[in-house]
Amino acid sequence: MLATKTIAALATRRIPGSIRLKHTVPDLPYDYNELEPVISAKIMHLHHDKHHAAYVAGLNAAEEKLAEAQHRKDLAGQVALQPLINFHGGGHVNHSIFWTNLIGEKNGGGHLHASPLKTAIEAQYGSLGALSQVVNAKTAGIFGSGWGWVTYNPAIGGLDVVTTANQDMPSTLGHVPLLGIDAWEHAYYLDYNNVKADYFKNIWRVVNWKDVARRYDEAVAHQKK
Repeated sequence: MLATKTIAALATRRIPGSIRLKHTVPDLPYDYNELEPVISAKIMHLHHDKHHAAYVAGLNAAEEKLAEAQHRKDLAGQVALQPLINFHGGGHVNHSIFWTNLIGEKNGGGHLHASPLKTAIEAQYGSLGALSQVVNAKTAGIFGSGWGWVTYNPAIGGLDVVTTANQDMPSTLGHVPLLGIDAWEHAYYLDYNNVKADYFKNIWRVVNWKDVARRYDEAVAHQKK
């Protein structure tokens, strides 16, 4: 399934005199079997078509309720809806990043090309292998479900490695997400059972470093403004 690499659907838009446009699941930018053997087509169907779709449905439903609460000027009702919006909205944003962060080995997955990002990785961590070890160790330490991230941290003006619980986004920490590793069981269990360490190790084979490098360049440029 070929698709756009944009995630314009992440922004809720309102056109004057029209109904609010709902969020939609972005198409995968590759076929379901693109990431095999690291991630099977079966998992990609389930993960993208079911789990991501559930986050989008939950977000749309929560926003409809929020609009109703706003119309009633029900402040307590609006506040009560924020956890749902944060959870489902985070699930939508995080997964939309995740799909573009990946690409098959035959199409360059796992290859870190010469770029400002590569220079930054080597300057801060010594090598890509060393960075992956830091990310995998932190991600393996997540209690329950969550995400491991390589981010751009404006506070230090460089790369950082963080984890977030559930569907929390790095932006809640003030970080810009560059590379996300989904540590929820639905991302790996059908292929790796309970051996998630192998999933963490293998996923680096299908990282789309061109996408990650683009995000890094944009984050650096934004901070310089």
